[in-house]
This record gives sequence, structure tokens and C-alpha cells, in this order.
Amino acid sequence: MKKVIAISSVLLFLFLCSCNKGKTESVQHPAVTEEMAYEGVSNYCHSTYDWSVAEDNPSIMYVQMGEETESEYHVVFRSYTGAFVHFYVDKTSGTTRMVEYVPTLDIEEEAGTIDLFDYVNK
Repeated sequence: MKKVIAISSVLLFLFLCSCNKGKTESVQHPAVTEEMAYEGVSNYCHSTYDWSVAEDNPSIMYVQMGEETESEYHVVFRSYTGAFVHFYVDKTSGTTRMVEYVPTLDIEEEAGTIDLFDYVNK
């Protein structure tokens, strides 16, 4: 009888543990603020691009806020080459779409996405 209770207990435990398998917990991020958008994009740009070129002339590379819409922030990075990368930060999810623009060649292209929260508070 004790053996049956022990086996039943083990099976019940395994059953209850398996109920949560397949469920993924979604990470809840806070709503993105303008400061978070700027900080995250700035951190991304400083970790991705070589800023040593701008040590003597900081004005040739910068990150600045652009226009804000109801759903996203626009942050602009200017490279020393004269190219611009436009970051469109979704205010709800933090998903950030990048569009690179080279004015001298009049070329604009999608450059990928990042998760802003990977670069905030770094």
C-alpha cells in the first residue's frame, strides 16, 4: 500500500510539473520614455561604432533626438562619414528599427532592428 501511495505521489508531482512546460514567460518591460530611447540608442552607437575619430572634433559624430510620434521616438546618429542612422523606437515594446541614410549618395536602406532594453542602463 505504501508503495502505491509513493508511486502515485511521484506521478502526481511529475504531472503537475509538466503542466507548465511549453509556456514561456513574456518579459514585461516598462513603457519606454524619451530618456530611455536616447540612452539606449546612444549606448548602442557607442558600443557599435568607432568614436575615436571624433576625439579631436566631437561635432562630427553625435546622437540626438528627432521627431516624436504617438507610437515611437526618433533618435538620429550621425557618423563622421556623413551618414545618418535613424532609430525608430517603439514606445510600448522597445523594438527599434534602424534606417541608414547616406545623403551624398541619396541612398536609404533598412539596417535591422535592436531591442532597446539590451542597451538601457549599460
